[in-house]
Amino acid sequence: MFSFKELKPKICVAENTVDCPVNDCKEKVDRQRHKFRRDDRFKCPKHGIFISPSTFEYEDYKNNLLWKAREDVELLETIFREKRESRIARDNSEDAVTWNVFRFLEKNNLIEGLLTNITGASQTQGQITYWSYSQQQRVGDCRNLLSEARAEFGEEEGRGSEPDLIIKTDKTLFFIEAKFTSGNDTPSDKRQIEEKINNPKNYKTGGDNWFGNVFKSTYKEIISEQKYELLRFWLLGTWIAQKLGLRFYLENLTLADKEKDIEEKFKKHIKEDENKRFFRLTWEGIYEYVSTVADSSDKQTMLDYIKNKSVYKNRTLQKAFSV
Repeated sequence: MFSFKELKPKICVAENTVDCPVNDCKEKVDRQRHKFRRDDRFKCPKHGIFISPSTFEYEDYKNNLLWKAREDVELLETIFREKRESRIARDNSEDAVTWNVFRFLEKNNLIEGLLTNITGASQTQGQITYWSYSQQQRVGDCRNLLSEARAEFGEEEGRGSEPDLIIKTDKTLFFIEAKFTSGNDTPSDKRQIEEKINNPKNYKTGGDNWFGNVFKSTYKEIISEQKYELLRFWLLGTWIAQKLGLRFYLENLTLADKEKDIEEKFKKHIKEDENKRFFRLTWEGIYEYVSTVADSSDKQTMLDYIKNKSVYKNRTLQKAFSV
């Protein structure tokens, strides 16, 4: 995995070529256009990465991971067989960052402490589901209920809502939607917004009109403000939690300098009470939490990863996190 110090300050792009972004590398590859492709003509022969004008991708996705023990890789391979799409080999991958951070928390029994820290209420018996894949058969009820919720609200098979993380504790069901380089504004253009408004599936009527129980605003108002993804997670998550007899917390995980007003923007649309809440959480906040806990296995590796993780923005190298 290449860190900030190992990469060039800018991705150098010419009309038909792109320089390898690794320091001191003289290799150039053909310039990709439109769609990212893993063809040999786009791969640096020295460093084995596929390069575009804006980012790069490892030939072996495991080079983008911190945790590569046999049990980690086997779990990921199982998830990939069911996950609709993953760009986990990409340098700016949201999935890779999510896996690296939360797999560390899980392996070091820090999930419950983090959630207790966020909510102010003790959380125990935490069980984590990555991208809708449940590791434990005994918590299959979450996965089964997610499938049931997708059907109840009219989502198509294989194209339904997929939270990045589902964590079930003794008291609470958490959906965590992680954002890294992307934001919460979905869909992204007027045509897509109109399509969503005109095709509400069963979001407004499913679950015996569950929408009216958990939203203050109309479906059209929320979609018009580009909060389609958060709408779906709030709708399905509260419905599932009610079935399980648990509280529901929707956590929106963002960069510290991004989406600072997301709570204000989304909370005005939803009905909150002691049993259902919406929170903004930051990657930098997780870093602070990890830095304060007692020494655990690979703690320094985790902290160094967050401190040195980089990303190209407008072809310019930047630290990914404000730590």
